[in-house]
Amino acid sequence: MSFYSKFSEYYERVFPFREEVWRFLKEYAGSAGNPLLDVGCGPGHYCGRFAADGFKPLGIDLDEAMITEAKQRYPEAAFRCLDMRRVDEIGTQFDCIWSIGNVMAHLPADELAPFISKIHKLLKPGGHWLMQVMNWDVLTGLTKYDFPVRTIEANGSKATFQRRYSSITPESLQFSFSLRNENTVLFEEAVTLYPVGVDRYRALHEEAGFQCKGIFSDFSGSPLKSVSGTGLVLVFKKG
Repeated sequence: MSFYSKFSEYYERVFPFREEVWRFLKEYAGSAGNPLLDVGCGPGHYCGRFAADGFKPLGIDLDEAMITEAKQRYPEAAFRCLDMRRVDEIGTQFDCIWSIGNVMAHLPADELAPFISKIHKLLKPGGHWLMQVMNWDVLTGLTKYDFPVRTIEANGSKATFQRRYSSITPESLQFSFSLRNENTVLFEEAVTLYPVGVDRYRALHEEAGFQCKGIFSDFSGSPLKSVSGTGLVLVFKKG
């Protein structure tokens, strides 16, 4: 069981469906009826929206609790509990594949190239691969970074969601997050992440046969920013 299973009941409230994210993904999804793949789908809300629009999405996630919730909420979409490192076991090809929400930062450096190669093979010619992570080039100049605190409803009252990056080095960092309701800790966990700079991401993808079609800071298409806490969105195409 992934540690995110403990967090699954709160996930949707902390990271809700965002219309601008869906519009960005749809720009590269092609026509209704196309098969799509969401790597690290969580509770499946983007797959659910694409299925409602006539696409054929498949969402995969390592977390059984997330997949169970996704199947219950969006029965018109397909979901599978699968480690992203075994994505090649799916076997079929897709018109568009994406991985958002910093999922790829869970892959150690030596597992990145094999994963990217598998994604390339799963795409149809002309298909698009979209990935979103933190802008690590900015954060690796720090030793720690605290995200702004979020407040959500949990168990009938207000709860605070706190996130921190600590012990930051060019090779790894510690990601800790917690959900607290007054003096009660509802959830608390930490995991190791692996930062990779934009130039390295581009090089690995080009080696795998991808063409870089866009580098953005967010899903509104803003240029990449050198500001701590901002994201990195990369768009690649299979020639």
